[in-house]
Amino acid sequence: MWLSEAVSSGPQFFYLVPLVVLFPVIGLLVNTAFGGRMSEKAIGWLASAAAGLSFVVAVLLGISLLSYPEGAVVPIVDWITIGELNINWGFQVDTLSVTMMLVVAGVGTLIHIYSIGYMHDDVRFQGDPGRYQRFFVFMNLFIAMMMILVSADNYLMLFVGWEGVGLCSYLLIGFWYDKGENGIGNAVAGKKAFIANRIGDFGFILAAFIMFWVFGTFEFNAVFELAPEVASLFPAAIVAITLLMLVGVTGKSAQIPLFVWLPDAMAGPTPVSALIHAATMVTAGVYLITRSAALYNLVPQVQNIVALVGAATALFAATIAVGQFDIKKVLAYSTISQLGFMVAAVGMGAYVAGMFHLVTHAFFKALLFLSAGSVILGLEHAHHHMEHNSQLKLPMDENDLHFDPQDMRNMGGLRNRMKISFWVYLIGAIALTGIPPLAGFWSKDEILTDAANFNPLAYWMMLAAAFLTAFYMGRQILMVWFGKPRSLPAEHANESPPIITVPLIILAALAATGGALNLPMWHTFTHWLEDSLGHLHAAEFSLQIAGLSSFLVLAAIFLAWLLYGRKYQAMQELPPDKRPDDPLRPILGPVFNALNHKWWVDELYWTIIINPYVSLAHFLADVVDWRFWHDWFHDTVIVGGYNKLTQVLSIQIDLGVIDAVANKLGDSVKRAAAKWRVIETGYVRNYALSFFIGVVLILGYLILR
Repeated sequence: MWLSEAVSSGPQFFYLVPLVVLFPVIGLLVNTAFGGRMSEKAIGWLASAAAGLSFVVAVLLGISLLSYPEGAVVPIVDWITIGELNINWGFQVDTLSVTMMLVVAGVGTLIHIYSIGYMHDDVRFQGDPGRYQRFFVFMNLFIAMMMILVSADNYLMLFVGWEGVGLCSYLLIGFWYDKGENGIGNAVAGKKAFIANRIGDFGFILAAFIMFWVFGTFEFNAVFELAPEVASLFPAAIVAITLLMLVGVTGKSAQIPLFVWLPDAMAGPTPVSALIHAATMVTAGVYLITRSAALYNLVPQVQNIVALVGAATALFAATIAVGQFDIKKVLAYSTISQLGFMVAAVGMGAYVAGMFHLVTHAFFKALLFLSAGSVILGLEHAHHHMEHNSQLKLPMDENDLHFDPQDMRNMGGLRNRMKISFWVYLIGAIALTGIPPLAGFWSKDEILTDAANFNPLAYWMMLAAAFLTAFYMGRQILMVWFGKPRSLPAEHANESPPIITVPLIILAALAATGGALNLPMWHTFTHWLEDSLGHLHAAEFSLQIAGLSSFLVLAAIFLAWLLYGRKYQAMQELPPDKRPDDPLRPILGPVFNALNHKWWVDELYWTIIINPYVSLAHFLADVVDWRFWHDWFHDTVIVGGYNKLTQVLSIQIDLGVIDAVANKLGDSVKRAAAKWRVIETGYVRNYALSFFIGVVLILGYLILR
């Protein structure tokens, strides 16, 4: 009814919201059914058009919200009715959900277009062009599931999208499931992500159970309206719900202790790393906390825990990024660190700052991942070209024979070979480090300002993380783009084609200007989100905090230049056996080894969790299931007992009793028959006499009676 009145009162497009899901579903269905008979370009452009049309719908929804800022809930169908539980499949159209739709569909469309060119080469380098179609089917499926997640009007529908994007992540991390270490490395990475996310999702499920127990509903508006009353009656329930949601967030948004899956997720193709593991899916946890602001605002103690988890993750992941050599893994740990900034912000109640950084991070981190993909393609092209062109087969050392196009130690000097990729990568790096006036400066500064006001411990941890961010990005820029080429492919790399570079240029423009969304003098983004989240605190610009963070960033970049702009390049002149692979290694010694080995967190998990779990599984499988249950209980107790019981029944009971009785009855009949057989003479006179005697006896009996 409200919707029909709104339609008649002015131009708005809320009724179009189901199309944000329907368009990518149509794209994946068409590519699934007919992709085998279509060209690669047709497959890629169809998938890109599907994502692009979702973006157009999201834009129209945003325009509608300018006139109708209160938004709408658009019900589609009755979904689940069980007793008192009645859930509609409906779409929540408000400024928060539409912000996420714009990010997912907008950045997603650019990545789809980029993928047309990237996957054309990648499927051939991997030796299986037939998987091109499958890739775009999975990508459209991801867009559809992410749209379900961000457009849901209730927690259960949100959970459907939450699980759906987890499935897509698993499919795309393991896209080259038969590649990697020992031919299964990528499959193992996909499984690792799937299991880590299932642990987090279990927390989400428990939160949902408690929510239905105390609220009797999953609908956002109903839950938030009842939240103050429930908090007064069952305060522990709100604490439990919000803490269990945090468990889900640590899985999906890669926070301590479940962050370990995200670096291994780099096994997927680079567009997957950009779309799912940098710009969209991993921000679902930030969106969940922001959407649940009405619950978190009631439990300050939980907010403090969320803030400290985010800040600790930001710092811890930043330290690991310093010691990595894989260009994508540096960015992966950077993503974990930046997600820590977002989680810390929304944990402190700084929802605008967290969402603002979510948006700007989507721009510059997608840009960095895709630019890294351009670098990888350039090196792979050169490497394959040299392998198949005898005129370019120059003498190779041992490292060239086992060339890794993602190892930064094989790069160097690429700014002269790949100029567009260099400039856009530089813009992304500057935005990430927080140098003004690019987007990252404004969003990160807003988080630091809120942290300084509300949680000093989180502030100092994030300030240290900001310093390390600038250092490891300076290290990466200098190792990849400057100095002399350190491998033959780096020396012969060429720029990527326009289908790859044009999306990079657009993302670079967004990374440079995205800070205008919420400049301190206007707070545009703050006012936009107030229509969904109520009155929000707007952090005032602090020249002191901005100056300190900028000074630390510039100091970190200068330190990176001293080590990697001067010392590292000078080290390349040393003989290979005397040349350290990193100038930090001789300085930090075992500490650098710890950074390079990710503080041995994976090994720690193997030692205290996975190995005991595997040992327990072996014990249960071998001792309990096989030896006890199968060999003893099944074979000895059940089978042996059954055999003995059948022997008793067959020999003692059947033969000894039943057959004996039957045999004795037979013998008795035989003996009686032998005795009565003498009267069977065969003479009629005898039978007549017997008949006569019988008649006399009967008549006599009757007379006497």
